Amino acid sequence: MNLLECKNLSKNYGTKQALKNVNLVIPKGKIIGLLGKNGSGKTTLIKLINDLLVPTSGEILVNGKTIGVESKKIISYLPERTYLDKSMKVIDVINYFEEFYDNFDSKKAKKLIKDLDLDLNSRLTNMSKGMQEKVQLVLVMSRCADLYILDEPLGGVDPATRDYILDTILSNFNEGASVIISTHLISDIERILDEVIFIDKGKIVLTSDTDTLREKENTSIDEIFRRMFKC
Repeated sequence: MNLLECKNLSKNYGTKQALKNVNLVIPKGKIIGLLGKNGSGKTTLIKLINDLLVPTSGEILVNGKTIGVESKKIISYLPERTYLDKSMKVIDVINYFEEFYDNFDSKKAKKLIKDLDLDLNSRLTNMSKGMQEKVQLVLVMSRCADLYILDEPLGGVDPATRDYILDTILSNFNEGASVIISTHLISDIERILDEVIFIDKGKIVLTSDTDTLREKENTSIDEIFRRMFKC
């Protein structure tokens, strides 16, 4: 059974069609790049999978079942924007997640916070945007989930920290789980990707495993993306 399936999925905002008959299969045990320009439909697709938007038509299945309470238990989602209460300390947020999610590992979270040289007793409001994003990524990756969905996980961090974050992603998701990463920083992440999905104007225009695509085009995923979406 596939981990995630989208069947003829469409989403309209008034007269604008953000997604158009998207058909997609996400297997278990893969790290997948969801790649597209701004406004291509990436975040709309992600929000639909996380049951934050209602499809105009089509359906989404997680482990063969329609999305809802059960799918939220096994999907760990990192949104593009920080949603945490900034008046809280890092340790308070960790304790909150431990109470809220049965699959949250607070020991792992505390270790990752330490590895990132962050202070458990710091208030989020006193942290930079990049530091807050690190905390949020730690929270997401400390859940023992089946599917991790990361929307721009590297956007607010310096280049020196990106490799550590990618290694954190690689080493902290369950065996048999999958990770979907939506990002513009393709050259930074392509070394960890097993598969890519290119989306443009609400349609899936390419899906491939990365090795096959690189061999076929004799260049990097980043360069293939630049060629396909050249302005």
